Amino acid sequence: MKNYDVVVIGGSAAGVTAAVTVRRQCPEKTILLIRKEKHVPIPCGIPYVFGTVGDPQKNLIPVDNMLQNSKVDSIVGEVLDIQREAKVIDTAEGEKIGYDKLIIATGSIPLIPPLPGADKGNVFAIKKDVAYLQGILDKLGEAKDLCIVGCGFIGVEIAEECRKKRQDINISIVEMQRHCLQLVYDVEFCELAEKVLKEQNINLMLDEKVKSLEGKDKVESIKLESGQEIKANMVIMGIGAFANIELAKKIGLEIGPMKGIQVNRYMQTSDKNIFACGDCAEKISFFDGKPSGLKLASIATMEARIAGANLFSIRRVNMGVIGVYSTALQNNAFASAGLTESQALEKGYNIIAGTAEAINRHLGSMPGGANLKVKLVFEAGSRIILGGQVSGALSGGELINTISAFINQRMTADDIATFQTGTHPALTASPIAYQLVNAAENAVQQMISGHTC
Repeated sequence: MKNYDVVVIGGSAAGVTAAVTVRRQCPEKTILLIRKEKHVPIPCGIPYVFGTVGDPQKNLIPVDNMLQNSKVDSIVGEVLDIQREAKVIDTAEGEKIGYDKLIIATGSIPLIPPLPGADKGNVFAIKKDVAYLQGILDKLGEAKDLCIVGCGFIGVEIAEECRKKRQDINISIVEMQRHCLQLVYDVEFCELAEKVLKEQNINLMLDEKVKSLEGKDKVESIKLESGQEIKANMVIMGIGAFANIELAKKIGLEIGPMKGIQVNRYMQTSDKNIFACGDCAEKISFFDGKPSGLKLASIATMEARIAGANLFSIRRVNMGVIGVYSTALQNNAFASAGLTESQALEKGYNIIAGTAEAINRHLGSMPGGANLKVKLVFEAGSRIILGGQVSGALSGGELINTISAFINQRMTADDIATFQTGTHPALTASPIAYQLVNAAENAVQQMISGHTC
């Protein structure tokens, strides 16, 4: 039996990041990563396999290179059991591996709702499996009527990428919410995204629920709760995922209210020698400390950097998940961080929102100039930022990270209105029209309305 100081189970974004972090923090430790898949897809890149990238083999995390560069040992195998008292891992290949500290990063499993007919042929989920994704891509070449269930990020990105690949295919998205992307954007941003999708001849079936999938051996149509029936000889489920906790449950680790592995703010499980991170781990909200169901690669890698640093002494603390999202539809960025206006109201905040819109260059005639809209949401009393949304120019994809930093540091509207920016005619909006500053100023103006100087 071989023994390691640290063993990481899972080879996707969280597992690889955790292993690399351990090496950076503890250069003297021996580290092993165990993963089930030889080839690991980049999670956020999966929708682009169906269009822009065109091949699952071109969307892979370079796991072996990353681990070799960090001097982390790696094996491809499946963990069957963990003897917690003895600190021994049993694999399906018959190996026994000893550990001092263990990190579980087993990720998540795509959700397939228990609908009648969901087990028919040509019904797919989005699995992080290269061969499975290649199978979807192959079937896409034969499909005439594609229906995507779920109009969140996975749904809209897959729809757009499939349209790039096939102009002749009928594409519909069925969504139970009134708007697409409604869980992360306020209505005005959702409507902009819907407009972009409709311009690509993507049929949006909003405020609709799937009742059943019809057909013989293979799906042929979808019945909706409203009574409508739409043709669909291929269906892709894009309605989220649930934590992969089977191993954790088997070895008796505590499970949290959102059905993830319960962890503290140091990413430590109910076993002091076992940590967990990524989609398999329980989350709490940055805003109120309540359980959160957010699952994002950015959250997974953040948690991995906390878990990897804390194995042998506490160095980092998880303050909770903010939730930072971004996508690009037809060269239009849509990005969000923290709470939307509607989410903040639901949580009981008294809020003020400020909006600013301008070209992302000093001169509209400069190359790359495009309109960029920013909306910032503040708690009215303290003036602390709660969230922000961006749409328009692709530069918004990076701007949302600045907004996330504002939220993380609990900056006020006045802080943002007076923070020092770097601007250039070829790179950013004018300092006079800078969207972040002016959205904050717009909110401040509303807060002081009625007062005199």
